[in-house]
Parts: sequence; structure tokens; C-alpha cells
Amino acid sequence: MRIDSIDIYHLALPYRVPQSTPWGPADSLQTVLVRLESGGVAGWGEASPGSAPTAAAEWAGGVFLCLRDWLAPRVAGGTFDSGDQLHERLDPVRGNRFAKAALDLAWWDLHARLKGQPLHQVLGGDKQAIEVGVSFDRTDSIDEFLDSIGRAFSDGYGRVELKFRPGWDVQMINTVRHVYPSERIHIDVEGGLTLGYMELLCRLDDFCLAMVEQPLPADDLVGHAMVQETVRTPLCLDESITTLAQAEMALELHSAKYINLKPGRVGGLTTALAIHDACHHACIPCWVGGMPQSGIGVRHGLALAAKPNCSYPADYIPADTLFGLDLVEPLLPVRESADDVLRVPLWSAPGIGAEPQPEVLEKHLVAHARVA
Repeated sequence: MRIDSIDIYHLALPYRVPQSTPWGPADSLQTVLVRLESGGVAGWGEASPGSAPTAAAEWAGGVFLCLRDWLAPRVAGGTFDSGDQLHERLDPVRGNRFAKAALDLAWWDLHARLKGQPLHQVLGGDKQAIEVGVSFDRTDSIDEFLDSIGRAFSDGYGRVELKFRPGWDVQMINTVRHVYPSERIHIDVEGGLTLGYMELLCRLDDFCLAMVEQPLPADDLVGHAMVQETVRTPLCLDESITTLAQAEMALELHSAKYINLKPGRVGGLTTALAIHDACHHACIPCWVGGMPQSGIGVRHGLALAAKPNCSYPADYIPADTLFGLDLVEPLLPVRESADDVLRVPLWSAPGIGAEPQPEVLEKHLVAHARVA
């Protein structure tokens, strides 16, 4: 397909409730949308690395400039019949995976719309609804924390993720396990430990966790392999997985028994699909993690989660708890009577099945650029 024009939108979406971040409270999420047009048909992608270069090296403002000044001019007017061809054109620009992901995601949406098929079908998904789970961070009181977990399980969520932090660690998990002894729970350490904490990591085997996510820093694949060889609990890699090469190295080293896939972090669906297939071949299951983003990015993630090897409940952040008004109609989970499990039904319309509401897009616009 020939890319006739590219629109880039830098947005600030107001949070319903200010969010706590490493640099202080945030009233809004800055994110970047990309619209690719070909023959009068348009596809949408989103890059949501955050509002500042803290969680990752990229941030929304930088992504907008990288797309406007470097990446979009390399793509506009070109013809790309596959995601791989698109990435070949982008390869001379080093890094900037979130910015590349916005173009890649928009290409896949456009590709699916031109085929007249939902994106999850074009990607080879075999599910019509995605089982989902939720995440909980530290709260002011343990009672409030336990109540939130209990409501999630009562609502039918397939699993709960608990953030593991200094002062909110083994004792917290011990308390949760006493109240919920058999529910599916995993913890996310976000790279906060080192091999010096091996005794603590071994203690986590006592709690029958579904997994321990990213216990060590992102670049320590060998250390993760040493931990996984020592403990019974499956490890999951998240921040470590940024490229296909990193994923293949982790698989070769046996660094983990799960991989968390985030399309934005790895440069889009093209790379995410390659990582999924490599994990499938190695018999290592995947699951799709989430991050604050609009419904555009959510739909891309759910489409990927329909793939056969994505066998663990995907992240789900209820849109009505995050934003006052999302860019698209939110996809709401439904509790299925057959097994009492909460799942998000997928759509039947082409592509991601939705487009941003123009009035919402305009209201929260920070900057706009068109490259043709």
C-alpha cells in the first residue's frame, strides 16, 4: 500500500484522578497518535511512553518530534506491503521504539481495514474474547488493599497483579495469601532487586505465586537465568524485552518462563508478533501487558492478546477509572455465564474497530503535524 499522508497528534488526556508518578502528581497523560492514510482509508496507532523520560528513555513530546522530523518523512509517499518493509525504512534511525511503534501500529490497522477484517483476525488470533486481570499498588491501609483485591476476584477478573516495593513486600504478600489462599496472584518487582536478594526470592516460593515479574534490572538476563534455575516460581520478563534479539537471548538462557509483550516497547506489532512466535516455538507463554494509554492503544493490545500463545490474562485498566473521557468508546469486560470469568469481547468491524472522536481529539490537542 502507498502511504499518501501521515498526521501526528500530541495529546494531553486529563486523568479522572491525578496519578502519582516519580516526578510528582500528574493531572493528564501525554500521548501521541498517528494516522496513516492510503486511498481514502485511514489507520490509527498510538505511542504512549509517558509524559517524561523516567519510566523509559522516550517521552511523548520527544516521540512527536521524532515522528515529525525524522520517521514520518521517511514513510510518507512510500509503498509498504508488510510491517517488515516499513521497519526496513525506519532502521537507519536508532532506537526510538515507541515512535516507530506508532507508525507500525497505524500500518497494521490500515492493512486490516483495507482487507475488511478485524485486526485480531489479520494477526492470526484464535480468540473472540480476552480474559483480563488488574493491577494494584500500595494503598494507605492494608484493609483497603485487601478489599480492592476481593472486589476484583468477585467481579471475575482472572488474576491480580500486586506491585512489590520496599516496605510493601513479603509481609504484604503473606497477608494477602492468608486472606486469598488459592486465587491466581502474581507480583511485579519492576527490576527492584539484585542477586544479593536471592534468599528473599527463594522465600517467594512459599506463596504459590503465578509468577514473579521482572525481579532484576532489565539488562540482567544472566542473573534472571540464575534466579529461575534456583526458584520454583516462574519468572516473567517485562522491561527486559525490547527487541527480538533480547527475547531470543532470554529464551536461549532460560531467563524466564513467561514473557510480557508490550507493542509500544518493542517497536510495534511487527516485532511483537516475531517475539510471540519465538516464544511459542520455545514453549514459553506470553501475555500482553498494559500501560496508561487511550482506547486506540488498548485495542491494539487486545488484538495481540488474541494470539494462541498469549495464554495468561491480559492487563486491563478500566477506562472509566483512568480518564474522564476516552478518545474512543471503551471496550467493557463481560462476565461469561459458562465459567464466571470476566473477558473483553473483541469487535467484528475492520481494523481496530474504532476511530478517535474528532471533538475529543481537538479538545485535548497539544500539537499537530501533517507529513505528505
